[in-house]
Amino acid sequence: MNTPKLVMLAVLTLVSASACNRQSSSPAESTDKQKAAASATPTTSNAVRPTDEPLGGQPPADTKASTSDLEYQVKYQRAFEAVLWGMPAVAIYRFRGAAFSDLGMKDNDIITYSHTASPKLEALTANSSTPYISAFTDLQKGPVVLEVPEAGTPGTLYGQVVDAWQFTIADVGPSGMDKGKATKYLFTPPGYKDKIPAGYLHVPSPNYRIAFAFRSIVGPGMTQTDAFNYAQKLRMYYLSEAANPPKQRFVDPSDKRYATLPFYDERYFKDVYDIFSVEPVREQDKLMMGMLSSLGIERGKPFAPDDTAKRAMRQGAIDAWHYLQGKFDAFPKELLYWPDRHYGTLLNADKNRTFTFEYDDRIALDQRAAQYFWCTYVPKELSESPATQYMTAMADKDGQPLQAGSLYKVNVPADMPVKQFWALTVYDRATFSFIYADPERTTLSSYDLDKIKKNADGSVTLYVGPKAPDGLDANWIPTAGKRPMPTFRFYGPTDALNKKTFVMPDFEKVM
Repeated sequence: MNTPKLVMLAVLTLVSASACNRQSSSPAESTDKQKAAASATPTTSNAVRPTDEPLGGQPPADTKASTSDLEYQVKYQRAFEAVLWGMPAVAIYRFRGAAFSDLGMKDNDIITYSHTASPKLEALTANSSTPYISAFTDLQKGPVVLEVPEAGTPGTLYGQVVDAWQFTIADVGPSGMDKGKATKYLFTPPGYKDKIPAGYLHVPSPNYRIAFAFRSIVGPGMTQTDAFNYAQKLRMYYLSEAANPPKQRFVDPSDKRYATLPFYDERYFKDVYDIFSVEPVREQDKLMMGMLSSLGIERGKPFAPDDTAKRAMRQGAIDAWHYLQGKFDAFPKELLYWPDRHYGTLLNADKNRTFTFEYDDRIALDQRAAQYFWCTYVPKELSESPATQYMTAMADKDGQPLQAGSLYKVNVPADMPVKQFWALTVYDRATFSFIYADPERTTLSSYDLDKIKKNADGSVTLYVGPKAPDGLDANWIPTAGKRPMPTFRFYGPTDALNKKTFVMPDFEKVM
């Protein structure tokens, strides 16, 4: 037997088999094996050289700071975010600040408009169809009583009581907590422990400064004078005065300038200071309060921003305004009320149909800021059948933004889906407030139908722009060169609107 030859044959056979096995592996399998081998290789080595650097702890090589003035950049970033964060609180605080400085108001005085608002009421998307009623109080001085009259033939009130964050703590009126019955509300401050007396509807407030705004609805056969007189039945006083309430003071600012719009410059932050140097700080706001301290806003200390902070606050507020305006220019299609129209509702609630925008894992900061950027005194919860619907034209029928200097028209059907009335108000797109114009007309409504020229089918065509078409002055709302934001209000909307079987025609550009 030739043993050496047999051994050689066996070796050649093993080598050949091994080669075949390697060739039968696919390229992908081979690559995967190589990757696995590479991943098993340590990324660091215990064998370091004297010239090595730590793998982390500093920016990449050949980089530098984005600016040489990082102190300003940090303060600017904090100021910008603070504007968005504080939007609900600052927007409502401006009403209080202006009432006290412009109108000579005090806590528990009540504003009652003797007629509908004019452009002198500089406020976010206010109405000029129903007279407004408003008041402010400070629960640091103790619980406050608000007496609301019964709704009915003499009159009806609708509105909200809000806390310092502008979150509704009580909806008032037939669809609210009182259900239209004569009611004594009792608002108590944070941490109040005393027994609540009998005969009151108790509403605990998470904040000290609260406010309310109601609309006095002009019912069938009633006049604005009737609505004004009905509002005079309201009473507001401290619980400590309940045995002998003081005479109620009413203030009628109808012919006065009442400038409630937020300031988008460094003054915005003085309001932030005035609010949060008084109000309790919520757990979720402690981080922001820490950042505000770098801007000179601290509890227990005077408002004292340095020069860098002042520059940062001014620019931060300006940029935040532009940022939010841009969001409305790019209004999300999914928020349009009808998919084939260009109307968005003023009331864009969160996913829980509330307006806090708070979830288990986050606060939707941008969405919250945008909502309170153009609207105040929203309900506590958005009902499936709200008492009022608000539809804003975000674009014309061709999907183009409405422009300053152009004339637009809209056809209002004869059978508008309302139980009470409808109204079209035009705002300045920059401020979301009334436009100063000549004539001083901000609104046309179903109350004006006896003056408006009608179409053959009973509908009316309304015009919005710098100049009325010939012979149609009564159908026209002037814009005085401002970019318009037309908004329809549907008071007492029917199911046809709430269920979207009624579809509102879009605005059309005339010239």
